[in-house]
Amino acid sequence: MAQENEFKKGSLQMLILAVLSEQPNHGYAIAREIESRSRNALQAGEGALYPALRGLERTGQVVSRWEMQESGPARRIYELTDEGRGKLAAQITAWRLFSEAVETVIGKIEIGGTPHAQPI
Repeated sequence: MAQENEFKKGSLQMLILAVLSEQPNHGYAIAREIESRSRNALQAGEGALYPALRGLERTGQVVSRWEMQESGPARRIYELTDEGRGKLAAQITAWRLFSEAVETVIGKIEIGGTPHAQPI
C-alpha cells in the first residue's frame, strides 16, 4: 500500500490544478469536487490538500486571496495561474501516456472471468 499512497500524493496536485482550471475555489470545495468527480474513489483530506495547495502557491502555479463572506468567516480562494495551466497541460499529457502504457500491459489480463479494463 505504500506505493499506492505515493501514487496518490503525486496525483493530488494535478487533481487540484484540474479543478481550479474551471474556476477559482476554496479548499473545502476543491476537496469535495475531487471526491464528486471521482465518485468518491479519491479522498482529498485536509492533511494532504492544504500542504499541496501551499506547495502549488510556492511554485507559482496557484495564487490565493481572502474572500469575505456575508455569513461566516473569511475563506481563502485559490486560483490557477498561467504557470499552473502550463504545468497541468504537461501533467495531463504525461498521465495519459503513462495510463495508456499501463493499460497496454495489463489490458488483456482476465480477473474473475472478465477482462480487466477498468480505469486506474
